[in-house]
Amino acid sequence: MSGWKILLIAAAGCLLAAAAPLAGRARAADEKWLVFDGHDGPGHGKQIVLLSGDEEYRSEEGLPQLAKILAHRHGFRCTVLFSINPKDGTIDPNEHSNTPGIEALKTADLLIILTRFRNLPDDQMKYVADYIESGRPIMGLRTATHAFDIPGNGPYAHYSWGSSVKGWEGGFGRHVLGETWINHWGAHKSESTRGIIAPGMADHPILRGIKDGEIWCPTDVYEVRLPMLPDVKPLVLGQVLRGMKPSDPPVEGKKNEPMMPVAWIKPYTGTSGKTAQNFCTTMGASTDLENEALRRLLVNAAYWCVGLADKIPEHAEVDLVGEYKPLPFGFGGFKKGVKPADLRVE
Repeated sequence: MSGWKILLIAAAGCLLAAAAPLAGRARAADEKWLVFDGHDGPGHGKQIVLLSGDEEYRSEEGLPQLAKILAHRHGFRCTVLFSINPKDGTIDPNEHSNTPGIEALKTADLLIILTRFRNLPDDQMKYVADYIESGRPIMGLRTATHAFDIPGNGPYAHYSWGSSVKGWEGGFGRHVLGETWINHWGAHKSESTRGIIAPGMADHPILRGIKDGEIWCPTDVYEVRLPMLPDVKPLVLGQVLRGMKPSDPPVEGKKNEPMMPVAWIKPYTGTSGKTAQNFCTTMGASTDLENEALRRLLVNAAYWCVGLADKIPEHAEVDLVGEYKPLPFGFGGFKKGVKPADLRVE
């Protein structure tokens, strides 16, 4: 072979090698969701779908970090879904009706949901309903108590947070997770939350490695009806603090007498006849995840929900993966122009 042909072949090879990463980046730019493959760990082989979509608590930041921890530290394969603006493909928490990739629920072992007042079209909501009624487990975070706001009398309206459908009063939040939206109990943005272990629950697997009072969140306590439903077991109570620091003292009076549950477990039997063991917490904003004990609570709950309670470590590794600087919670404060591919970890 002549010298010039060898040079041409070598040059072509270099061009192809250079183009391959560019092609990979182009494909990533077209993605509308994130997938984190599980590393070694007890969760290997289990698939978790994390469904974000709220205007206030930055689930588009918090759930990717939780997914990274579950995948990198514990072996779960995690898919994170977002509310996507159909015009430009960016993450838009104000878009209530478009969550691409939701068909991933067909093969999921666990759904972790932090949405607020979503009204998904029937072709997307069907995957959610099929999952709920399959009897597979669900973890609800913060505004998942009022995850859906579906008007009218369509096939999925009974999941709406304010449902008055007979047998489904209070919708998905009340019947599947244990409570719907009622009100703020602590003062919003001025009274934070200390997690107190509920009486008699210190030995529950979900609380393994967590000491009384270690959980602290800048978000406030939500109101729930007391006593809770008969099949609900509170795990953590929310002590309302006078300020926005972990060291602040508790407020005096009825806000802490008694304290509201802020984390609990509840079974739900789907139309399939199978019963899921669900977990719900009214904590879970992106800034709440800066607290190590809360991250441990959520990781432990994921193990428990998928039937791996005996695999929960004595002190689960929950170190943050990569840089994590969540924006303050509040309406209108999300970072604009971000696409799911921008959040990838290589």
